[in-house]
Amino acid sequence: MAKDVAVIGVGQTSFVRGYEGSIRELAFEAFREAIQDAGMTQKDIAASVFCSAPEYDKQRSPAGVLAEYLGLIPQPTFYIETVCSSSSSGLKVAYSMIKAGLHDAVAVVGFQKMSEITSAESQERMGRGADIQWEAPFGTMMPAYYALYAQAYMAKNGLTHDDLRDVRIKSGTYGQTNERAVYRKGVKASDFDPTNPDAKMAGAVAWPLRVGDACANADGASCVILANAEKAKAFSKKPVWILGIGAASEAVNMAARPDFAKGLSVGYGAAAEAYKMAGITANDVKVAEVHDCFTIAEIMAYEGLGFAPMGDGKQLIREKATYKEGRIPVNVDGGLLSKGHPIGATGGSQIRTIVLQLRDEAGPMQVPGNPEIGLVHNVGGVGLYGNVTIFGR
Repeated sequence: MAKDVAVIGVGQTSFVRGYEGSIRELAFEAFREAIQDAGMTQKDIAASVFCSAPEYDKQRSPAGVLAEYLGLIPQPTFYIETVCSSSSSGLKVAYSMIKAGLHDAVAVVGFQKMSEITSAESQERMGRGADIQWEAPFGTMMPAYYALYAQAYMAKNGLTHDDLRDVRIKSGTYGQTNERAVYRKGVKASDFDPTNPDAKMAGAVAWPLRVGDACANADGASCVILANAEKAKAFSKKPVWILGIGAASEAVNMAARPDFAKGLSVGYGAAAEAYKMAGITANDVKVAEVHDCFTIAEIMAYEGLGFAPMGDGKQLIREKATYKEGRIPVNVDGGLLSKGHPIGATGGSQIRTIVLQLRDEAGPMQVPGNPEIGLVHNVGGVGLYGNVTIFGR
């Protein structure tokens, strides 16, 4: 396992439903925390990568604006977009630039201010993440897409509504301990009871998905600072090394995907590439962050990452194997379901959690046993883009 590029600083804002400042101020909060964590100044950063999904705020070409505000000019700056996996893609670009010897330290800043538009406008933009000629005009949106996968899993793999509910219960268990999360309440089975008029999570969204099966939009920013081995050792007492990176893509149109009951192909492809690069298997991973934009997405991620055989992801949640004390702790920061999902910031938030876990600095979210290897699984769109990154102490 090569240790050539490390994460030496991480930062994240609280994820909130309505941030009052600008995207400049939002990005600055995360960047300030990360650069202080790294013990650096702006002059130590050789390049920057900004990551978001466009059209949620009015600023076009935000990289230049944000780099100037953060004091990162005249160093080069770049803008990366792969919708929900943007900041994980940004990490791969930054890693590649450092590995190539172009730069010795790069800041990756993910951000999104979704509250500038209405929920209806947000759904419309998400829908246009699909093919605007052959699919989006027919009203497809994120909940409906993931509902297709949930329906297939129920029909072929024996998945139940209770399995989906239990994913959310786990999320709520850990969301309570994450001070940066939007939703910091525990979740009970009764919250999904359709006969209970006070059960707000029971409302239908797109069958079989309910309100409680979906994550919430949010405003937020994250920052990850990467450095080459020489600079990492000079600045950091606890560098967290990038051991493996995998990425994959999939057909945009659902009609081109042969079997929804097999889950998202990008998870399998990106994981296989990352495991091969790191020289490990799924059994070596001790803590993971997966892209749980919907409860079904977490179940599918278990399988794509090799934590469970295809079709058997449901068993992990039934056995509580993905709780802190289980065989493979997953989303012990509450995941997207509790933290919220500020699109461009999500991957960086997941990375921050894993870095803190490997540094034994995750506080009440810390997995016992001092984990040595962690994994981040970040998906863009409905499995259009997939990124898996493996980290080690």
